[in-house]
Amino acid sequence: MRLLHVVHTLRGSSGGPAEVVRRSTEALLAQGHQVEIATLDGRSCIAADETLAVHPLGSAAEATGYGSTPHLVPWLKSEIRRFDAVLVHGLWQYQGWGTHTALKDGVTPYLVFPHGMLDPWFRRSYPLKHLKKQIYWKLRESRVLGGAAAVCFTCDEERRLARDSFRPYQVKERVVAFGTADSIYDPARQSAAWARCCPAAQMRPYLLFLGRLHPKKNIEALLRAHGQRAARNPFAPDLVIAGPGLETSYGQSLLRLANNVCRQGTVHWTGMIENAVKWGALRGCEAFVLASHQENFGIAVAEALACSRPVLISNKVNIWREIEIDGAGLVRGDSPGEVAGLLDDWMAVRPAKRDEMKRAARRCFDSRFHIKKATESLVAVVREAL
Repeated sequence: MRLLHVVHTLRGSSGGPAEVVRRSTEALLAQGHQVEIATLDGRSCIAADETLAVHPLGSAAEATGYGSTPHLVPWLKSEIRRFDAVLVHGLWQYQGWGTHTALKDGVTPYLVFPHGMLDPWFRRSYPLKHLKKQIYWKLRESRVLGGAAAVCFTCDEERRLARDSFRPYQVKERVVAFGTADSIYDPARQSAAWARCCPAAQMRPYLLFLGRLHPKKNIEALLRAHGQRAARNPFAPDLVIAGPGLETSYGQSLLRLANNVCRQGTVHWTGMIENAVKWGALRGCEAFVLASHQENFGIAVAEALACSRPVLISNKVNIWREIEIDGAGLVRGDSPGEVAGLLDDWMAVRPAKRDEMKRAARRCFDSRFHIKKATESLVAVVREAL
């Protein structure tokens, strides 16, 4: 099958869609499919050693904001014969409208992956932004999704929540299994890379948060809960916060909060980590923690499971039911009290039970979230649309 991904940006710091596009492209190529990527990034944003077939169609160095570019539509119209289907990632930016404009009168179908961007949490948390989105929905986005051969959700929870955000809502819903790749690095190399990156985290057990520093991640509640645990119990694990955004005003506010509520030396900030360093951090942690207010999937959750690490997550992470059913971690709400309870629950788990949860985490990854299963599910949905 010949597939084209269309995505706003491939910058790793931008969040989940870029990582999803890369990992799924690699897996599809390994299965014998032909896959290319069109991005609204400019040419200078693509690494010289890029191994994937990437077409940078942006006007600026890298895609920011809406990402409008005069190059996407004519490029799609001239190249579309080479592809069986187009996969559009994300909403509210030009990649969706540009693809719809280029393909609406043709025979090549396009499928849209919202990546959690229809979750009603955004409406409740950012009402003014939601008003702007409602206008854009009526002008463009409803036409983009309405013209798609399928709108693909990563789980039933995402599909259910998406129905409550915008009107009119008339789309062809499909659920596509979602996943990520296992690590390709030697575990000893991973551990050594992580030790060089953050020597202070090697001295004590730690919980790991891995992701963008963003208000929806509920990091404030996590820091306060950690501070309470560390003040009461000298044997409580440290906390590692790994991800881009520390230099932003929000990131700096988190740093100030940690200095005020957490015992000195118990919180470690690494910035964005990738490749062997990231996998070393995952393998070295006691457990992975993500207490988000809203999370479509959380690709780092699946990566932690791949490393046989229990995951401590809120019930606003859309795959929480799967984690709970499989016994691969602990689940609580996203309020400050619930996040504190989540850490207390983990401290109360006995060593034998923790070992059992580690084994369950890997089984959960293999059965639900391995990239091979995800790509097989994707290909089946695409074939259905042809």
